[in-house]
Amino acid sequence: MSIEIKAVKRDVKGTGASRRLRRAGSVPGVVYGGDQAAVSIELNHKELFMEFRHEAFHASILNLVLDGKAESVLLRDYQLHPVRNTIQHIDFQRVSATEKIHVKVPFHFTNEDVAPGVKTGGGSISHIQTEADISCLAKDLPEFIEVDLGKLEAGHSIHLSEIKLPKGVEFVQLAHNDDAAVATILKPRGGSDEAAEETPAAE
Repeated sequence: MSIEIKAVKRDVKGTGASRRLRRAGSVPGVVYGGDQAAVSIELNHKELFMEFRHEAFHASILNLVLDGKAESVLLRDYQLHPVRNTIQHIDFQRVSATEKIHVKVPFHFTNEDVAPGVKTGGGSISHIQTEADISCLAKDLPEFIEVDLGKLEAGHSIHLSEIKLPKGVEFVQLAHNDDAAVATILKPRGGSDEAAEETPAAE
């Protein structure tokens, strides 16, 4: 899915100018990276927010059309108003087709209800990580990574090394020998075995 956002160059800078832009329904921002200089931009808040609220916007290559010229970018940072939840500022980074990028991508957990540790073990699932830092070329960037919990037993965890990744994608943590747990199934408190031990045998 290709997400397109439109922007124009912003000539006037400074706190006062940014405040006036926001009052007029625009969002100040910047696009940087690659072999080009950073460019101050402004975007229509209503159009931007319609895309911003979707998960894919935060972990996809975006098509930024700046003054009619398209370029591939990634969302790198943003600031939200603490009360109104409007976008106050946004940063994009240009993407090269030949250089690997580091991006945080969300996990999508599947088969939680049929996991043996839940279905027959009575346990509950704990999501230790909800996203991961991955490395890949722009063309290989997935919108999310699926984590299948269908075979997980109570008291067991699934680690990064056990997750199937799309071709060309790798976990940054694994590259640094950190095979972190992603999700675990917690054993139920006061399970049947414990109850049996605590119940006196009939005389």
